[in-house]
Amino acid sequence: MLQCNMTISLSIQLGLEDLLADLHYARRHEELGRLALLCYCEVRSWARQAGEPGIAEHSTQIFTQDPCVSKRVFLAKVDLLIAALRELQADYPERAASLAFTHSDQPDCRKLPQTH
Repeated sequence: MLQCNMTISLSIQLGLEDLLADLHYARRHEELGRLALLCYCEVRSWARQAGEPGIAEHSTQIFTQDPCVSKRVFLAKVDLLIAALRELQADYPERAASLAFTHSDQPDCRKLPQTH
């Protein structure tokens, strides 16, 4: 069961890395539509899976509380969200510790015996 939790934790950590990469790319190219999709849908989804309701709420508020009146304001709010995600990323344990076993060594969590 511990290895299954490690796999889930690693999945959340890798999901955050992917999400940040997508956000940085879209931000660098000022792809406003892509940024809106990532911030509203992808960040909220990741935050809920990771148990980070504050990040999910922050993502929602970009669009629901004081909607942006300019591109500059929208990008500033996106930058704040990216900064918050980067802070979370820094809090995750080193991936090397989680990758102590190779992919072929990972158990299939569905086949592990359940202990009650």
